[in-house]
Amino acid sequence: MNTDEGVGRRTLCANREAGLSFKTQAMYATVFITRYLDLFWDWVSLYNFVMKVFFIASSSYILFLMKVKYRPTHDPSIDTFRVEYIAAPCAVLALLFHYTFTISELLWSFSIFLEAVAILPQLFMLQRMGEAETITTHYLAALGAYRALYIPNWIYRYFTETEHRIDVIAVTAGLVQTALYLDFFYVYFTKVLQGQKFELPA
Repeated sequence: MNTDEGVGRRTLCANREAGLSFKTQAMYATVFITRYLDLFWDWVSLYNFVMKVFFIASSSYILFLMKVKYRPTHDPSIDTFRVEYIAAPCAVLALLFHYTFTISELLWSFSIFLEAVAILPQLFMLQRMGEAETITTHYLAALGAYRALYIPNWIYRYFTETEHRIDVIAVTAGLVQTALYLDFFYVYFTKVLQGQKFELPA
C-alpha cells in the first residue's frame, strides 16, 4: 500500500467516526437556551425549573464534549452547512409570527422555528458522507421520533381540551421538521432495521 492510499483510508475512517454534526448540536443548544431563558423571570414549579436547567446544561455539555474531550466526533471539513442561511430566516419568522410582542414570546417563536430545521446540518453531513455508523442513525431516529410523536399529542390535546385550540406555530414547525426526516426514515426502516448499513442511494 502506498503512502497516499494509506492516508486516504485513514482520512475516510476518521470521517466515518465524525458522524455527528457539531452545528446541529449547537443549534439544538440555541433552541433550548432561547426557549427556556424565561426560567429567570417566570417561575412555574421546581420540576419545570430543574428540567429547563437540565436541557440547557446537557446540550451545552454535549458541545463541550464534541469540541474538547471527543474531538474526532467533530470534523469541520465535512460539517460545512451554512447555519446563517436558516437561523436568519427563523429570526425573521419569529418577528412575523408570534402571539404577543414580548421578548420571551419572540424567543419562544424563534426556538420553535429553529428546532424545525436544526437537523439540516446533520442531514447535509449524511448526504456528503453517503453513509453513517449504526449508532449515529439510531440517535438521529430518536431525534426524529421525538418530534413526530408531537403529532398524536396535538391530536389528543385538541379533542380532550375544552377550547379545542391549535398552536399553529408549533404544529406548522413540527410538520416541517417531520417532513425533513422522511428520506432518512425511509432508508432507516428499509436498511438499518433490517441489519444493513445505512447508505444513501447513489
